[in-house]
Amino acid sequence: MQYVNLGNTGINVSKLCFGGLIIGPLQANLPSYQGAQIILKAIELGVNFIDTAELYGTYPHIREALKKSNKDIVIATKSYAYSQESARASVEKARREMDIDVIDIFLLHEQESRLTLKGHREALEYYLSMKEKGIIKAVGVSTHNVEVVEACCDMPEIEVIHPIVNKTGIGIGDGTIDEMLKAVEKAFNKGKGIYSMKPLGGGNLISFYEDAIKFVLDLPYIHSIALGMQSVDEVIMNTCIFNNEKTPEHVKKSLQKKQRHLHIDWWCTGCGKCVKRCKQGALYLDNGKTKVHEEKCVLCSYCASVCPEFAIKVC
Repeated sequence: MQYVNLGNTGINVSKLCFGGLIIGPLQANLPSYQGAQIILKAIELGVNFIDTAELYGTYPHIREALKKSNKDIVIATKSYAYSQESARASVEKARREMDIDVIDIFLLHEQESRLTLKGHREALEYYLSMKEKGIIKAVGVSTHNVEVVEACCDMPEIEVIHPIVNKTGIGIGDGTIDEMLKAVEKAFNKGKGIYSMKPLGGGNLISFYEDAIKFVLDLPYIHSIALGMQSVDEVIMNTCIFNNEKTPEHVKKSLQKKQRHLHIDWWCTGCGKCVKRCKQGALYLDNGKTKVHEEKCVLCSYCASVCPEFAIKVC
């Protein structure tokens, strides 16, 4: 496993970051002991970096894994907090539920524009004050938007950026993949720590799995890549890809047998664009939300390409 310094933070991380969303209640909903086993396998294979968030509900999974490991693990978490009071509550919740004293990286979650950055300034100031006290090591933002990456280039207090980057640009809120890459490269050159998300576009690029991951791996201005993993086999395959090693045939066969399904996130607005795009008639609206006729869905992901909320995933 390759390790790199995360920009100018002084934090050394593995090229592969364990994405903590997928094992939690929002997606696979694994019990904490099972999620911990998957995390521990990643740690065994060289991963020292875990990404999570208050929203994900995976602090218990991480806590259990940390208790059973003697390795130094870098934890990045994030919160939608916008006030000092809510930011304090988020920091204390993360420390308490993961049973850690120091949080390596704390991010403003899913920032959308310069305006939302301004609206979260009070929370940002609180995180910076916790950095001065040694409770947080580095402060940053996560985002799906080019505008936010560009804005952070001119904010020296933002040390880490967690942007969405994948081969087709699916999930980018306000531009193209070329525009995002240009902004990310600029941030990298400013000394920001860059760890990207969604190399598989929320599972929608799974049909060309290795090519999609290698596209991001080959970008010289991304330090680490957060990738969700919900089984030991997925951990083994991903570490093999990141190490440029051949994936064992039994692991490939096991993953090929896995039954996947279309997942509609709770923030679906019911706009109906996906329903119109689906040639299979697999999607329909019910009480203002998209629903799936699973027997008709062929997992083509064309629906996800028109979703303005990035609310459609393949799990």
